[in-house]
Amino acid sequence: MSAQKLLIVEDDPGMQAQFRWHFDRYEVLYAEDRESALAQLRRHEPMVVLQDLGLPPDPDGTSEGMATLSEILSAAPHTKVVVVTGNGDESSAVKAVGLGAYDFYEKPVEPDTLNLIVERAFHVAELERQNRELLRTQGTALDGFATGSQRMLKICRMVEKVANTNGNILLLGETGTGKEVLARALHSLSDRARGNFVAINCAAIPENLLESELFGYEKGAYTGAHRQTKGKLENADGGTVLLDEIGDMPMALQSKLLRFLQERVMERVGGRQSIPVDVRVICATHQNLGQLIKDNAFREDLYYRINDIEIAIPPLREREGDSVFLARMFLIQEAEKEGKDVRGFTDDAINAIHGYQWPGNVRELQKAIRRAVILTDGKLIDSADLSLAEPDGGVGTLPPLNLRQVRHEAEQRALETAMTHANGNVSKASELLGVSRPTLYDLMRKHGVKAGADT
Repeated sequence: MSAQKLLIVEDDPGMQAQFRWHFDRYEVLYAEDRESALAQLRRHEPMVVLQDLGLPPDPDGTSEGMATLSEILSAAPHTKVVVVTGNGDESSAVKAVGLGAYDFYEKPVEPDTLNLIVERAFHVAELERQNRELLRTQGTALDGFATGSQRMLKICRMVEKVANTNGNILLLGETGTGKEVLARALHSLSDRARGNFVAINCAAIPENLLESELFGYEKGAYTGAHRQTKGKLENADGGTVLLDEIGDMPMALQSKLLRFLQERVMERVGGRQSIPVDVRVICATHQNLGQLIKDNAFREDLYYRINDIEIAIPPLREREGDSVFLARMFLIQEAEKEGKDVRGFTDDAINAIHGYQWPGNVRELQKAIRRAVILTDGKLIDSADLSLAEPDGGVGTLPPLNLRQVRHEAEQRALETAMTHANGNVSKASELLGVSRPTLYDLMRKHGVKAGADT
């Protein structure tokens, strides 16, 4: 494997020599000013740039360094730029990060720390590259459906398993969870992919028109029927039809649909001829069909006919990590679509995305990201750009991901719980925790927990 390319933008020969010694594991490229830096960038496309802010013709200031940083990020938005600043020049470092720099480092150079920063920059750049590649190739299995949730990945595996069966599928889930996307995936993965995929929303079409829309009609069947017209079922012959919001289908039409599913023949409105149709039926709804059956609003025999295989799709708020995963995906798509150099989210925005309940699910999330990309003036979307209303209790935050912090908090909770159950008795608490008394005393000192009177 070829060495990773690191571009160092530094006009001081002494600093160049130091960097050369520090980064011998990389393929190091050098530039002394803005013009040579951009030339090296275009020629070699380095993943990481280490750049001094003091560049000629302003070696004692930062104006040229800031201009160079902006042009580098404009030419190669995904490049990770680590800026090197003078000792104590924190304001310039903050400004550089605001312009889009990945990180900063203050002189004098400390080899181990700088190596760690650059190594991390390469790691993040590679992860983002893999993510962009994944998004470009997304859809080879489930076309149009992306997820990072283990729960949703299990559903994707189920879709792959049942795609080539002839069973009728019932998709259950809130509005915006991706029922139609999964239905299209079921179609595209099946032998019926050669035929049409036809979707009809039973809740969006007036009751008096829905039957004609579904079964078609003969010329003269009613006023305005000037010619014979095929319905959705005939148009999907050899393929798949999605009956979305099946729970809103009128009872009279439910009977006709049940007959079709049992016999696989239909009649157009105003017609007498039985027409055989070979079509796979997928139904979807956000409603509780069991409750509709109890309320005599849905036929129980139809429910069992459409429900050979039931797939329940969880709402976005129950897909751990998916809101942030999908937000990053939508950001890449929308930024490319709008031609804007928006590369990520601030920590506040990530916390807002994670904590929001997303009642409109994936559809609402995509709309929010699209709006934020269009309206933002920066390279990073912040929480204000998202304009999310705070749910009851306020916007949540990401749980701690630092393992040391997680272990510390879990250890403290376990210790406090054990001491409470043991009523402060150290011997009993050590037995509950499965540790020796000396170890327990060490933990108590570490976490500031005191023993009871009877120890």
